[in-house]
Amino acid sequence: MRRRKLERELSAMGWRFKRHGAKHDMWTDGQVTVSIPRHREVEEELAKAILKFAARANADSLGTD
Repeated sequence: MRRRKLERELSAMGWRFKRHGAKHDMWTDGQVTVSIPRHREVEEELAKAILKFAARANADSLGTD
């Protein structure tokens, strides 16, 4: 998956860019932070795991399962 597509999907879920790290960008929903590798292409398995984590964090912050 392209990094830009992953970033767009995170933005659509309410996440926002926090800062640049050495080799990763940090994204946050206000409570939880996740790091995204700064590569043009992010492995599909990793991208799915990041999106699943972000969705779970959103659900936890809303108090739903």
